[in-house]
Amino acid sequence: MTERIWLSSYPEGVPADIDGAQYTSLVALLEESFGKYADRTLCSFMGRDVSYAEVGEKSLALAAYLQSLGLAKGDRVAIMMPNVPQYPAAVAGILRAGMVVVNVNPLYTARELEHQLKDSGAKAIFIIENFAATLQKCIGATPVKHVVLTTMGDQLSWLKGLIVNTVVRKVKKLVPAFSLPGAVHFNDAVSKGKGAAFKAASIGPDDLAVLQYTGGTTGVAKGAMLLHRNLIANVLQSEAWNNPAMKRVPAGEQSTSVCALPLYHIFAFTVNMMLGMRNGGKMILIPNPRDLPGTLKELSKHTFHSFPAVNTLFNGLANHPDFGTVNWKNLKVSLGGGTAVQGAVARLWLEKTGCPICEGYGLSETSPSATCNPVTSREFSGTIGVPIPSTWVKIIDDDGHDVPLGQPGEIAIKGPQVMAGYWQRPDDTAQVMTSDGYFKSGDIGVMDERGFTKIVDRKKDMILVSGFNVYPNEIEEVVASMPGVLEVAAVGVPDDKTGEAVKLVVVKKDPGLTEEAVRQFCHDNFTGYKRPRVIEFRTELPKTNVGKVLRRELRQKSVVKVD
Repeated sequence: MTERIWLSSYPEGVPADIDGAQYTSLVALLEESFGKYADRTLCSFMGRDVSYAEVGEKSLALAAYLQSLGLAKGDRVAIMMPNVPQYPAAVAGILRAGMVVVNVNPLYTARELEHQLKDSGAKAIFIIENFAATLQKCIGATPVKHVVLTTMGDQLSWLKGLIVNTVVRKVKKLVPAFSLPGAVHFNDAVSKGKGAAFKAASIGPDDLAVLQYTGGTTGVAKGAMLLHRNLIANVLQSEAWNNPAMKRVPAGEQSTSVCALPLYHIFAFTVNMMLGMRNGGKMILIPNPRDLPGTLKELSKHTFHSFPAVNTLFNGLANHPDFGTVNWKNLKVSLGGGTAVQGAVARLWLEKTGCPICEGYGLSETSPSATCNPVTSREFSGTIGVPIPSTWVKIIDDDGHDVPLGQPGEIAIKGPQVMAGYWQRPDDTAQVMTSDGYFKSGDIGVMDERGFTKIVDRKKDMILVSGFNVYPNEIEEVVASMPGVLEVAAVGVPDDKTGEAVKLVVVKKDPGLTEEAVRQFCHDNFTGYKRPRVIEFRTELPKTNVGKVLRRELRQKSVVKVD
């Protein structure tokens, strides 16, 4: 594509391009914020406000501590924690020491954790005690030599911390017994670091900042190499894109985001934490968003303006009886990402909050944001929007050639936020990068004449029924609008007659919803080959920690036989 047809769809004031060269590294960005916003609250957690100055001081101590262990520039350090104040301190400490952050899903099994620690070559790990037993099972097979151990209550007052840790350990029994000899407590590491010498690392834009693992639900997890300049670019791109909405935050009011997505996930890492710190904003840390009553109780105490989330979280909150206890009227932008936002959910969210869900799109490999709907939109478009500043998107066929507008093909992305490649996997990198520098997403999309793209599905999620392509997103989008349906997922299952058939898994909102009613609804809305052969009701859909539906689990043990 030779021209950016989408630029005419940009809201007023959003630039075509950003200047990523204004920071030499993420460290330069962070240190600017620690100084400029020292007195402001960086994050709020369980009633405690943690300032930029405090996180800055702790991160500098942690950087010195890591260097005192003999770790060098470029060494990888893992973080395995939920959303707690120790997370931003650890990230900033690792980066200031010139090292590389390896974000780890805290819900990993020992097998998954071992793979990631070995693959990344991580020599140290920051881990919360809740998951220490998992590390114990595999640490001997990994290169990890240094463990910094923390607790949920570490950064709270002495009394509150004691109460929180007692509840976590004894009442909720969330800390299985473990033994990690030689592990150093987080607060002790900070104390030791304050007494150690710190040598500022020489860090440039092309240095590796983060290894973000991806593909764990579809195959072997690979580390996307995100350079300092990749993440800086995406922070500045996101800032420029959100500005038309965020500039409506009243003067003198600190911009505040809800951080309910886990910080190990690149969406929260960049759009909540890094963008928030760039702007001197505050994050409301939600350690367990699956606890909807607890999440709403926490939000009821705050004024907030930005809420990045996934479809399942928007849906769960909007349907919760406590939703009205929260003041939503200050919300300026609701960012939907990670997975497709359903129209029914978007309509309900707008009706209940007055703030439309602005759906965007990206991947770990793109730091993550690549496209987004204008934040000035008042209605749900059903698309992933247009490429954000400095980003090029084209739709290509299997041979890498552009397809005409309106035709489906693979979404390919080029821009300063695109990764340097997969860690130590040149063959995998070559498979996803085109000769002219585009990243092939693996998602099938259609772009219209204004530059808006609609995802029709992932290559691997497509269902092939008697030679016809069926896209699960279409089925889910329509069935989700049926009264009585809370959540829905569609997958392909083996079929003796048609090769594959559509299986529909439904979570009821109305207990009286019947299979017959769902079948009639599908009969009324879909052509024959798209109608589900199998309908199953469940109390919940299996999901990743981020809220993506695990379609693989829904496919298992499902075979349609011909009588």
